[in-house]
Amino acid sequence: MNTLTSPKEQTTAPAAAHASRRSLLKRPRRLWEVTGPLVIFAVMLAIVSALTPTFLASNGLTFIAAAAAPILLLALGQALVLNIGSIDLSNAAIAVLGAIVLAFMLAPFAAAAPLLVLLIVTAFGVVNGLLVAYAQVPSFALTLGTLGIFQAAALVLSNSTTVYVSANGEAISALYQSGILGIPMTFWVGVVLAVALWVMLRYTRLGLSMTAIGNNESGAIFSAVRNRRVKVIVFALSGFTAGLASIAIIAQSGSASATGSGGDLLLPAITAAILGGTSISGGVVNPINVVFGALTVALVPIATTAIGVDAQAQNLVYGLVIIVVVALTMARTRGAIVK
Repeated sequence: MNTLTSPKEQTTAPAAAHASRRSLLKRPRRLWEVTGPLVIFAVMLAIVSALTPTFLASNGLTFIAAAAAPILLLALGQALVLNIGSIDLSNAAIAVLGAIVLAFMLAPFAAAAPLLVLLIVTAFGVVNGLLVAYAQVPSFALTLGTLGIFQAAALVLSNSTTVYVSANGEAISALYQSGILGIPMTFWVGVVLAVALWVMLRYTRLGLSMTAIGNNESGAIFSAVRNRRVKVIVFALSGFTAGLASIAIIAQSGSASATGSGGDLLLPAITAAILGGTSISGGVVNPINVVFGALTVALVPIATTAIGVDAQAQNLVYGLVIIVVVALTMARTRGAIVK
């Protein structure tokens, strides 16, 4: 006995099958988005351990985490800015300037110095946000300009020399000298912050508004998202994380320089954010994965040395990583507006 199907059923059946196939294709991609940064770090660590058998036995993980700490803190702020479809080219320069200011302020202000520096650099981020949100200056052009301003300020303030902490640096240095499971507290601060930002992005109105702006700013505005206020908050958070990076720099080296420690953090921080799965088109971010992105970036110099690549080629490696990962990111968000 033949069964008859209605025209509607004939139309919807292929559509349902097509949707099912698309769902199956998306599953590996979603799995990669969740586990990719961890897998990349694990593979690189395995390669380094195989080429340098004494690496893990000689506190190699402690060294990686210490190197990753300021990169991670900057990358978390950068990831938030990228999530709204913007970029902050100035946050690494803010961190260096903040470290110089902190080195000067620790002697006269003691325990209050880190708090004052956090307020100052957060204010720098607020200014960036106000100019992007209300003056409608494109974030790339604006932060490229403020990058130069903050770098010049750091050079003038430090007189182009290294500024050492002269007093009251014990509490700051303890963040590096103490730790959990052999990992410095400077890194654990970044891990706690990453978890807090993950919760904010997924379970608060502010976090959902950030992602909405990155996905479709016009749609977010029609949905009553106060986009200008959100942008100011995001850039303020980028400034705040730069302040935390300032503290990490001082904790680890006891000094700051406009051309020394911390002066080359911009490219690694952006790389770490992208390696952590952050989309440069906005709307896709996972702060916890940024942790593994920062660890991978910190491992790159060690890996390049282990395989015999000259240290001068490290920026080439960073650049190649950015190109490859951006290409993968764009495939994931194909059809989105590139900002």
